[in-house]
Amino acid sequence: MPSSLSLSVEFCRERQQRLLERMRQLDMGRVIVQQPENVQWLSGFRPHRLMAAAVALDADGRCVLAAPNAAPDNVAVDECVTFEAQWCCTLRQEQPTDALKLLKRALVGRPRAGGVGVEGSRASIDFTEVDIEPELWKLRRRKDLDELALIQRAIDCTEAMYAAARAAIEPGITELALYNILHAAAVNAAGEPITHPLGNDFQCNSPGGSPRARAAQTGELFVLDLGPAFRGYYADNCRTFCVGAPPSDVQLAAWMAIVAALNYVEATVRPGVRCSDVFAAVKSQLDAVRPGAFFHHLGHGIGLFPHEAPHLNPHWDDVFEEGDVFTAEPGLYGDDLRAGIRLEENYRVTATGVEKLTRFPLEL
Repeated sequence: MPSSLSLSVEFCRERQQRLLERMRQLDMGRVIVQQPENVQWLSGFRPHRLMAAAVALDADGRCVLAAPNAAPDNVAVDECVTFEAQWCCTLRQEQPTDALKLLKRALVGRPRAGGVGVEGSRASIDFTEVDIEPELWKLRRRKDLDELALIQRAIDCTEAMYAAARAAIEPGITELALYNILHAAAVNAAGEPITHPLGNDFQCNSPGGSPRARAAQTGELFVLDLGPAFRGYYADNCRTFCVGAPPSDVQLAAWMAIVAALNYVEATVRPGVRCSDVFAAVKSQLDAVRPGAFFHHLGHGIGLFPHEAPHLNPHWDDVFEEGDVFTAEPGLYGDDLRAGIRLEENYRVTATGVEKLTRFPLEL
């Protein structure tokens, strides 16, 4: 049966209020968004992936949606205007332009004091417009209960996928065959097609990559970094499985070091902690075990994008905030490990620490 989970009108209105407060601080009279993720976050309307939409929020709180084909139900808007996204079932390529034109007509005569905020990645910026995207990224960090429910359903999909993987992985299975098994498990757990691809890494005897026709061999490690999205909201977590044999002593030692790194994250992260400090401490721990074998970020936020703030990465200077939902994914790699182990958990930052959202066991 299809899921009844969706963003709520009440929480969308609260998110609009948070944006309105920021607009007042920036002396901004109107914000216009077109990115599907921002349209969904503000209004509750999730456009079909092949269709466009746009939302305008004015400083007085009035919210207008330009939607494809028909007005949706249960959305947090004061007015909805529609345009034809298809002609005789053919998708029109000019949809984004039509959505904005229609929105502009709906806003004619509306008083506006202050600048206009637009998404810099979607529109040219002139002296009358401000790039609002960085502010939206900041506001989207704090996940509300309706968002958490969608993220948790995506995480449930990954756990069904890992259970299917543990049952299916054996010498001789190809990465492509396992990928197909994982896809079926995710769709069955979701109760509907998932929003986005299953993740990034599906390779055996490799740190990661897209699935190949290659068959798994006894003693190798299968890294599965899974990131399906349910109704637009992503999960992202990783498990590593031994193929046809117990882990070797070298593999087990690396696994224990990675588990210790996750334990450090869970004991350390709370509001106000610098993400780069946590990265540096974990890298130091792992380098003491296998120098230079941990070579990627430690984690990142998840939500409507697969990678959001906070960034557990020395290239950013983020600080953990209450309401963040993030991943931690320490890993160690080397030929003697055949060819690496990565374990990744999902967490929510609380007032006093973290809540772990993932439950599937970490064992190889």
